[in-house]
Amino acid sequence: MNIEYKFEKELDCKQGAVRSVRFSVDGSYCITCGSDRKVKLWNPYNAVTLKTYGGHGDEVMDACASCDSSQIVSCGLDKSVIVWDVATGMPVRRFRGHAGPVTTVRYNEESSMIISGSRDNSVLCWDGRSKAQEPVQSLNDAKDSISSVRVSDHEILSSSFDGKVRTYDIRVGELCEDYVGDAVTCASFTRDGQCLVISCADDVIRLLDKDSGELLGEFTGHTGKDLCLESSVDYQDTKILSGSADGKLWIWDLVSQKVVAKLSGFKPTKYPTVSISVHPQKNCFLASNGSNVLMWSMQSHTDEKE
Repeated sequence: MNIEYKFEKELDCKQGAVRSVRFSVDGSYCITCGSDRKVKLWNPYNAVTLKTYGGHGDEVMDACASCDSSQIVSCGLDKSVIVWDVATGMPVRRFRGHAGPVTTVRYNEESSMIISGSRDNSVLCWDGRSKAQEPVQSLNDAKDSISSVRVSDHEILSSSFDGKVRTYDIRVGELCEDYVGDAVTCASFTRDGQCLVISCADDVIRLLDKDSGELLGEFTGHTGKDLCLESSVDYQDTKILSGSADGKLWIWDLVSQKVVAKLSGFKPTKYPTVSISVHPQKNCFLASNGSNVLMWSMQSHTDEKE
């Protein structure tokens, strides 16, 4: 079986530097966040902007669509978290509990809770359905800025520049800390929930067993240059993906830890690839690069010699 990655599209987002890109829950749409203080909703397959959401007072750093795609939550350097009505483009709620810029935000699976992480070292949990302005819970264990949050059905995973990833088990109220050594720029679950993919400032991506904390693999070759690079697994849990300062999307085989692809667009770029998003139902990838978002899909070919 030969695997090829095909470059599909380039979206010129026209919103300054794109700080993050996210597929919607069903993969039909994507959201981009810009240094121009705007959030945009796209059909990435035909490169059409569907809606623009303006209301942040500074750069928008992250966003996430609700499970039914009726709302978007975004966060920014203005210290606020905003919930948007997708159809009208209007802000519905605005949370202002963080003391510093908010860098990362996620819904839980039912989109009833919003989890945000900030440079004030805290992770805050907000009730997305009540009118309460105060956070339901404040997780203040980190000693430095929060770089990413991810949410499973019963866990919150946060990473921090203090060199630790923290997994909060919401069902039993337990905290598990893994010290990785260097500042962590991104941490995420594998699709099966068994492992953690952790990007560090020392240009190493580490694969950890979630329960034991055992180091299962290290992935190197890309460059970070003090950027907050994102990483992920592909749809089938067989590849590790990461942004890189060289402007390419790097892909490693999860088992062999070998580099299998370094993807770029048609044009040379001087910008780093920072934010990445994997389609929820197939191997299709989005990556932010300067003011653009690039899209690739995986093509499998059966070799006739086999």
